[in-house]
Amino acid sequence: MQIDRLIQIIFLLLSHENITAKQLAEELGVSTRTIYRDINTLSIAGIPITSQKGYGGGLSLLQGFSLDKSYFTEAEQSNIIQALQILKSSNYPDADKALNKVAGLFSHNLQSEWLEIDFSYWGSPEKERNNITALERAVINKYVIAFTYFNSELGVTDQVVEPLKLVFKSHAWYLVAYSKHKDNIRTYRLSRIRDLQITNELFDRELPGDFSITPACKEENNIPKFKLHFSEKIAYKVYDEFQEKYIKKLDDGTLEVTFRYQLSDWTFLYLLSFGEYVEIIEPARAREILKEKAQKIFSMY
Repeated sequence: MQIDRLIQIIFLLLSHENITAKQLAEELGVSTRTIYRDINTLSIAGIPITSQKGYGGGLSLLQGFSLDKSYFTEAEQSNIIQALQILKSSNYPDADKALNKVAGLFSHNLQSEWLEIDFSYWGSPEKERNNITALERAVINKYVIAFTYFNSELGVTDQVVEPLKLVFKSHAWYLVAYSKHKDNIRTYRLSRIRDLQITNELFDRELPGDFSITPACKEENNIPKFKLHFSEKIAYKVYDEFQEKYIKKLDDGTLEVTFRYQLSDWTFLYLLSFGEYVEIIEPARAREILKEKAQKIFSMY
């Protein structure tokens, strides 16, 4: 499209002191006649392009020209700068260089750091904080990776996988990868990955186009329905953890949450994290299991 080519011409002119019409034509895959028509269009639009004939000449922009009054509004410029600052905060490779270049193009004065993004879990070492950057490189370059994984059932396994995609869903990052051991595509939560290693082995697998990180709905009749009562003292956490449609506020201020959970160790460890501020009302079997676990904890002290 012409508008895309016009914008490319502006960026090429910004990045070169002088460039010939022939060079622009070769770069953009069009004829020199097309380039001259585009230059005329840009000049009519107010872009100050100068032409110098002879040896060392060519097309150039008037010294001091920037994009801030041409194709991007101030709001659009700020959005672009902020997006690059987010990438920089997440340790994205070369984001710092790109940020400085774009800020220069827009004549934008960079503000002091206003945002920090940390994908690591609390208390993790610096090495773990770099996992997101390492995984990005492995996905793009198709390197097989190895790591230790802590699953939701408290199992610890050594994994060798082909990383296919990084996904941010709800409150967490996930890695979608082909597991050589399981011979299928699986999803791993990044906060449970330890000792990540990028190998020299390459792969050529692609993620199926119909893949979704959200699993197909299971038959809910096989999953027990929990009725939980939470103290209003931790209302903030309840609303952080559950959608409002599952929460009902009772007359005494108690928050009643109805949700389906498996009767697994993960479920009860999760509920124990609420301490004295949660009570299982239903199902009765779940009450007994949590009581047994609480008694074991009490016996330790």
